[in-house]
Amino acid sequence: MRKLLDGTGALVVALILSASLGAPTTATAQEGASADPEIVEEAAPTTPVAGTTDVVSVPVEGDKLAITIEGSANGTVVIDLFEDVAPQHAAQLKALAQQGAYDGVVFHRVIDGFMAQTGDVEFGDSTAENFDMRRAGTGGSELDDIPLEASDELSFTRGMVGMARAQNPDSANSQFFIMFEDGPFLDGDYTIVGEVTEGMDVIDEIKRGTGPNGAVVGEADVMTTVRVLE
Repeated sequence: MRKLLDGTGALVVALILSASLGAPTTATAQEGASADPEIVEEAAPTTPVAGTTDVVSVPVEGDKLAITIEGSANGTVVIDLFEDVAPQHAAQLKALAQQGAYDGVVFHRVIDGFMAQTGDVEFGDSTAENFDMRRAGTGGSELDDIPLEASDELSFTRGMVGMARAQNPDSANSQFFIMFEDGPFLDGDYTIVGEVTEGMDVIDEIKRGTGPNGAVVGEADVMTTVRVLE
């Protein structure tokens, strides 16, 4: 893991890492000192999604996602997927969207000035009978994890879409995050899978979380539908 030059940055990275797992994470750093986040890895149990198929064997046509958001934010967001830069991650997002797996999934962790995170199809579906907001962010999907597809040419600037993962760089699955502001300290350590090309004003209105980890409490913003566009 890359060492960060400011304590706040180190804390934020730790939170993204832990969100995919659901394991509580504590990262401490003295002001002005660099620190590596310590992650407690606990594999989250997975529940197969009915009707799913192998992401590799059934390609999904289209290179954009259209996300309808409801809550504090209301509107449609369009994401251009970087299939040339992160083909495996783009294919996985499209496969899950095609299945309808993202429909109803909440934005469970939102850190003002940094990013909004969503995509937990296992525990983040607000329409599920057993939905518990406290578990949102601790799961993934029944599809395989994906190896890191880092880019030397792209940077985590405002509007970029990155894949959340655990400490293992090859553990991204279904969760992703959208940058409110530039975050170059993530470059090279996380996959950039796309960029918001329409609707950043909607993203800006997403309900912020509380506390240093940005966990959303109470009613969260929801991706009501996520569809693949050609």
